[in-house]
Amino acid sequence: MIYSTFAQVYDTLMDDTLYAQWRDYVTARVAPRHQQVLELAGGSGSLALLLVAAGFQVTDFDLSGEMLALAEQKLTAAGVEVPLILGDMQDLSDMPTYDLVTCFDDSICYMKDLEAVTNVFRQVASVLPAGGDFMFDAHSLYQMDTVFPGYMYNYQTEDYAFLWSSYEGEVPHAVEHDLTFFVYDEAIDAYHPMIETHHERTYAQADFEAALDAAGFDLVSTTADFGRGPVTETSTRWFFHARKRAA
Repeated sequence: MIYSTFAQVYDTLMDDTLYAQWRDYVTARVAPRHQQVLELAGGSGSLALLLVAAGFQVTDFDLSGEMLALAEQKLTAAGVEVPLILGDMQDLSDMPTYDLVTCFDDSICYMKDLEAVTNVFRQVASVLPAGGDFMFDAHSLYQMDTVFPGYMYNYQTEDYAFLWSSYEGEVPHAVEHDLTFFVYDEAIDAYHPMIETHHERTYAQADFEAALDAAGFDLVSTTADFGRGPVTETSTRWFFHARKRAA
């Protein structure tokens, strides 16, 4: 119950406008025609709902059972059927083929090193046909090295409080986020503290592009601002669109 609540609070704190922008990034590059989409790190299903409404057939794949349980609630309430798969995107060996794979919300930055990132790209390539599209985003060097260190955010309602603090990681271009939730439980008239530390790491734009190439992808574009503009020195998030090349 506690971790289910954690997922709900985490999802509540997400900026809903981001999901529409991720959807628009995809639909601006691939016209929806009921293609099969694998959404890696799909989480609570908010983006899956928008992609289905746009005309895709989506599978929500995530490492967290709690987030997928929340996705099931949302999808059921909306009367939408979306396969929910619990798994690690570092191993897609049992997955079928998809027309398009996405991995948004900087989820690739949770990989421990560039070798793991490259492995994910190879796993993605294994479930795409030649010409299949892969889209993901990642924190920029500016975001990781300048914006995040020392960042703090607090949020409070009658039911819960949320504390977020970020600090520099132990390796280059890495950061650690300490997330603390205090959720009120009427049964005991007290707050349950829930603490998680998230480790993220990013790399130079050229490193991501080289990893894509090594995994068998041709780069279509690298942009910022959800694909609306070019990458600049102060871009906080990079957006990559790649296409699997023929063997």
